[in-house]
Amino acid sequence: MSITLSDTSTWLPLDGLAPGFDANKAPTTGDLAGRTITVVDERGTRIAHRFGDSRVEWEYTPGDGDAIEASTGSDAYEAFLVDDGLYFAQFHHEHKPDEAVSLILDLANGRALSVIQAIGGPFPGTTAVKQLFVPAVIEGAEQRGAAPAPTTTLIGRRVMWVYSSLHAYEHVYLSPNWYTWQCLAGPEKGLADTDENSVWQVRPGIYVFAWREKVIPCASVTIADHRDQKAIRSHGVLFGLDESGRVPTHFTFGAHGRLLSNTVHPAPYDPTEA
Repeated sequence: MSITLSDTSTWLPLDGLAPGFDANKAPTTGDLAGRTITVVDERGTRIAHRFGDSRVEWEYTPGDGDAIEASTGSDAYEAFLVDDGLYFAQFHHEHKPDEAVSLILDLANGRALSVIQAIGGPFPGTTAVKQLFVPAVIEGAEQRGAAPAPTTTLIGRRVMWVYSSLHAYEHVYLSPNWYTWQCLAGPEKGLADTDENSVWQVRPGIYVFAWREKVIPCASVTIADHRDQKAIRSHGVLFGLDESGRVPTHFTFGAHGRLLSNTVHPAPYDPTEA
């Protein structure tokens, strides 16, 4: 199918992007296998995760004010090492395939951030895939440093991301709510759009960047180490619907990035104040 740049009906579906897009994905790690890690949020909701070699068994116990019912399940997972003691785990619910979980575990600092992605459902927002961000602590661990929190640090940066020898994009981080992407190489070359985003800092210089597309029914959660701006490394997952618009699609990827430029706005026009 050819792409007409201004005709969004010809844009590639999520599953059309997948072949080869994951070439720069980092190797998965087995560091979490054999461990039970329980995260507890401010409501007292507890989620115990028992990691095996390739599957995670989880038990959800709601706290006060949490309307989600208690549940248990088991899903296949992938985990990536981001930094010393910092892990990015991904699983797509088998019992509820319209939901997927990104779990950021900072074992060194006793902190966690869960990002739940849902096709439709009750989460805030109007995009086809919605996202919910839930910071937490790791039960039994000492908490150090700052808790994961939204940040405006990336605003003004223009970063190029290379996902494979064929796929490259650039991101321009505009405001706390918006970013622009442009495909520089690959099957979407020449396409560009501005979509919703959320950015959370989990450690100094390491950020969760998540976006929600309005044209294609998909969203993504990534975690990127920006401490060396000439050699940024990211790990991510894409989640949404296939070309039929009925089948959930979930796959992980990775990218190498570098800072291209940085815009600094005069104080009266600074979008970080939006």
